[in-house]
Amino acid sequence: MLSKQSKNEIVTAYTMLLPNLVIMAIFIFWPMIYAFYVSLHEWNGLSKMTFNGFDNYVHLVKDSEFWQSLWITAKYALFFVPAIFIIALLLAVLVKSLHGFTQKVFRTSFFLPYAISLVIGSLVWSFMYDPMHGYINGILHAIGIGNQKFLVSITQAIYSVAVVGIWQVVGFNMIIFLASLNDIPISYYEAAEIDGASSVRKFFSITFPLLKNTNVFIILSTMIGSFQVFDQIKVMTGGGPANSTMVTVYYIYQHAFQINQLGFATSAAFALFVIIMGLTLVQLKITADKDS
Repeated sequence: MLSKQSKNEIVTAYTMLLPNLVIMAIFIFWPMIYAFYVSLHEWNGLSKMTFNGFDNYVHLVKDSEFWQSLWITAKYALFFVPAIFIIALLLAVLVKSLHGFTQKVFRTSFFLPYAISLVIGSLVWSFMYDPMHGYINGILHAIGIGNQKFLVSITQAIYSVAVVGIWQVVGFNMIIFLASLNDIPISYYEAAEIDGASSVRKFFSITFPLLKNTNVFIILSTMIGSFQVFDQIKVMTGGGPANSTMVTVYYIYQHAFQINQLGFATSAAFALFVIIMGLTLVQLKITADKDS
């Protein structure tokens, strides 16, 4: 039997939570419910919705373009996530090793791209990637490498776009790693030095294991972000060439706003949500099993 004080504490707790629950209900739960409702209808955004049950989902499963878009998104993620993780961690270790004004300059320089609009950044990179007059091909030509058709090559386009995404967010992830590095007690490294541990040994025996939670966060957040890539695809390639950069979010956008199949596009968005949620749960499960 709960005491009067305990009951009052519970009431107070729920009262404090109520505003947040209301906000979540209005801006998260209700839109999700309504989106699922729309996904069960045929609708072009203007005319009256026509209920068609799960026909949109059946059509989605049978659509080869949807599966192709998932594969292209997976290729993007398999390049994007490891690159972000490795580069951000190395940059954080580099900045950590610096001191004073030099550290501030490097930290700010690496973080600066994150403060730039991805649309503007994508436009700049498009000029740099230009096959004839771009700076990158100019540098490659100067060192004896032929011109590369970065954005018009079926094999290179998706990775060229991924480089822009990496450039934009790697500094942000570096800051997260750097904050975690600063939380590691220096006494651990001092004890390792007494034992004669090298810098490499200290990194793999002390630094990397103690960054476990940060590692999981970086991998999860970048993976989710990679499955939501859109801006640079829209600006730089428009899904081309030959649909080689037709990622799933752009596939959804195309069906929603170019073909005017909002019901079908919503079902595709829901499917993508389920896939991302599933991958996240699997990754968390693997991490939990390793911890146990």
